[in-house]
Amino acid sequence: MKRMGMIFRAKANKALDRAEDPRETLDYSYQKQLELLQKVRRGVADVATSRKRLELQLNQLQGQSSKLEDQGRKALALGREDLAREALSRRAALQQQVSDLETQHQTLQGEEEKLTLAAQRLQAKVDAFRTKKETIKATYTAAQAQTRIGEAFSGISEEMGDVGMAIQRAEDKTAQLQARAGAIDELLASGALDDPTGMAKDDLTAELDRLSGGSDVELELQRMKAELAGGSAPKQAIEGGNGAGGQAAQRSEQERPRFDKQ
Repeated sequence: MKRMGMIFRAKANKALDRAEDPRETLDYSYQKQLELLQKVRRGVADVATSRKRLELQLNQLQGQSSKLEDQGRKALALGREDLAREALSRRAALQQQVSDLETQHQTLQGEEEKLTLAAQRLQAKVDAFRTKKETIKATYTAAQAQTRIGEAFSGISEEMGDVGMAIQRAEDKTAQLQARAGAIDELLASGALDDPTGMAKDDLTAELDRLSGGSDVELELQRMKAELAGGSAPKQAIEGGNGAGGQAAQRSEQERPRFDKQ
């Protein structure tokens, strides 16, 4: 059971990590600090209100005390010592209340100063946290964007790798087909394979083509030698043609003078 509970907590923690957005957490913390600051300010306002109420009561009692003192003087001037004593007795009772209220006033004033200082310090901390919060949020957003760009480039790289492999396979298949076609042509030319279209050359035709190609080479070689030597005989031999027709033309040229002599 303990293991299952640990696994459940681990999975829940991992799910919370994926779902958590640090920017939202920072905003929530900042909101809570603002609420706390607001409570401190309300406390300062309440203490100040109480202090002000005590000041009004003090002013009122001090006014009554002054009035009783004046009444005592008047009674004593009129010879009413009893009234003067009564007025002074009431004034003494009021003075005790004034003393108590002054003590409370001083206490409230001290509390107000402490709360005001605490509110100022908390305000400074909240402002510093707000600046840090915005900096962290901007950094996180930039890092998130950079990560997404990197992932996009990684996906592009993978796709380009697949394209390169496809191109390589196509080139390999093309080379294989070309090699196979060349091998088939060689086999057909050598007669190892029969051409079903009937267009393959037989042995005689292939030999004549070979001899014809060799004769052309010899004639071209004679022409080049004639050009280098400046002679005309090789040139006439070349102009006479190649093959059997060229040899017949040469024989007719050689035999013509014999007929003229006869």
